Amino acid sequence: MIRTVDLRGLKLTKSQYIAKLPRAQLDVNEAMKLVEPILQRVRIGNEAELIKLAEEYDGVTPTSIRVAQSALDDALANLDPEIKIALELAIERVRKVHGDQSRSDKTTHVVDGGSVTERWIPVDRVGLYVPGGRAVYPSSVVMNVVPAQIAQVQSIAVASPPQKEFNGLPHPTILAACALLGVTEVFAVGGAQAIAMFAYGVDGLCEKADLVTGPGNIYVAAAKRALRGSIGIDSEAGPTEIAILADSTAIAADVAADLISQAEHDVIAAAILVTDSLELATNVERELQVRLENTKHAVRVRAALSGVQSAIALVDDMEQGLDVVNAYAAEHLEIQTKNSQSDAAKIRNAGAVFIGRFSPVSLGDYVAGSNHVLPTGGCACHSSGLSVQTFLRGLHFIEYNEQAFTKLIPTVVTLANSEDLPAHGQAMTVRLENP
Repeated sequence: MIRTVDLRGLKLTKSQYIAKLPRAQLDVNEAMKLVEPILQRVRIGNEAELIKLAEEYDGVTPTSIRVAQSALDDALANLDPEIKIALELAIERVRKVHGDQSRSDKTTHVVDGGSVTERWIPVDRVGLYVPGGRAVYPSSVVMNVVPAQIAQVQSIAVASPPQKEFNGLPHPTILAACALLGVTEVFAVGGAQAIAMFAYGVDGLCEKADLVTGPGNIYVAAAKRALRGSIGIDSEAGPTEIAILADSTAIAADVAADLISQAEHDVIAAAILVTDSLELATNVERELQVRLENTKHAVRVRAALSGVQSAIALVDDMEQGLDVVNAYAAEHLEIQTKNSQSDAAKIRNAGAVFIGRFSPVSLGDYVAGSNHVLPTGGCACHSSGLSVQTFLRGLHFIEYNEQAFTKLIPTVVTLANSEDLPAHGQAMTVRLENP
């Protein structure tokens, strides 16, 4: 069901390890060609065009793209009490962790009379995308909205696909989560058209946003890539992935359950086990077979585990294992080893790191307090997960008095002339002409 990649006895480069553990084949560039007509339709269209797109791609005709406040109120009033309690706990934990990410102004006194202040200012408006395909993700509402609120973004809008079974509205649990968080601007629009709506704005319906965040399918990723520049993005989040670094102390049932938990997201979800224990690898394979029989989404899980993007990788030792997982740069990385804390300290590339047996990815998906909107596809080697920082910009405020300015005139003139930009120097010396 899951292939084995034997890396024992090999000393490979980062790129060679990546080649041995390929990800699902996604051609975002090809998807960009497919979404381009959608983006143009939204750019020149109006709400009626968004409704037509919902008919074509979601198979439903929303009566309105903007979700009425009454629908939000009803969704919250009818929310299962247990789900409400769980969401409130998730919100509390995520607020606690993300509250510590707030940034304060910092003034550096460069010289007497000269200072530079770095001030962190939120973007004016964000569009938060919450997917709604094979599953419903109220937790993604929490993960997107809470850090934006802590960053003090003044205008927050949420978009989620319209659902046939709910008369063209997003899933009621998503609406309830929005209401719980005080978000009142919610749109029943999904896919590339949602990203385009936020990027361009739609007259009389939705103002243009400065930034869009949130995970989605390949068409959402393609729209983000195509519109980057017109709008800021968090990342091109693709199919979910888990990597588990484990030695002989790991429990096979735990490992198998964690691999399955991510595989149930999508047929192209990636599940990777990296281990130096052949016995563990064998036992995990056995557990996967047993547990698959009792898994609700067995067909989806089997497809994900048997795909090229999933594997059990055998390594000589944990040193090689660390090289492998650092090269792979997984969205979610679990460390289930005898020395889990010290091994985790050697991780450089991962979206989030889950340390020890009692810190599974499922905990981070909901109530650990960490954010579950994370970089995928190896992007964790250069990008971070969603945070308060995502919604902030660092602006420099420069202030020099006359004395500090005058001392620097010769230096600026010298550097300006060295770059053959004499007007730069003249912009300094002109201030001596009118004391």
